[in-house]
Amino acid sequence: MNELSPTMAILSAMITPAVLILASGSLIATTSQRLGRVIDRTRSLSEKFASLASGKPAGVMLSEEKSMLFDQLGQASRRSRLLQTALSSLYFTLSLFVSTSVAIGLVAASGIDYTFIPVVLGIGGAGLLLYASLLMIYESRIAVASVNAEMDYVLRTRHQFAPDKPEVKPQPKGWFPPFRGR
Repeated sequence: MNELSPTMAILSAMITPAVLILASGSLIATTSQRLGRVIDRTRSLSEKFASLASGKPAGVMLSEEKSMLFDQLGQASRRSRLLQTALSSLYFTLSLFVSTSVAIGLVAASGIDYTFIPVVLGIGGAGLLLYASLLMIYESRIAVASVNAEMDYVLRTRHQFAPDKPEVKPQPKGWFPPFRGR
């Protein structure tokens, strides 16, 4: 049992970066999905902008809608660049954490005192993970601002499409369907 202790310690140390590897992989999947959604949104906005530009005579409403769509396209472009940078950082982060795990094993197996190598790799990976997270926070703030701007446009122009006094339906009592009064 005594001979297995150093081996188990090495394997345990090599597994330690696995949590960070898993976190990086999860963020890569999420960021890829967000990037795909931004690309879809950009294509949708581009098609709508092209149809407005080639269609009807320019009026106040049409001009304002074109302006809003152009702003939305600019924000989608910024978001896609941020997400692409975050995705690249996350892939590099993942490679640093895997390298950390390998370096831990090599340093422990060789017996040479180069323990600074896995430490530097781990700190580099953690720094890049922080950087990618900050990029994603910034991107999500742009996304919220974009949705808010679009909703502001809809609220400004609603009078042209909706009645002045919409029908208000009474809300059921209770916050959860089984507890609503009958």
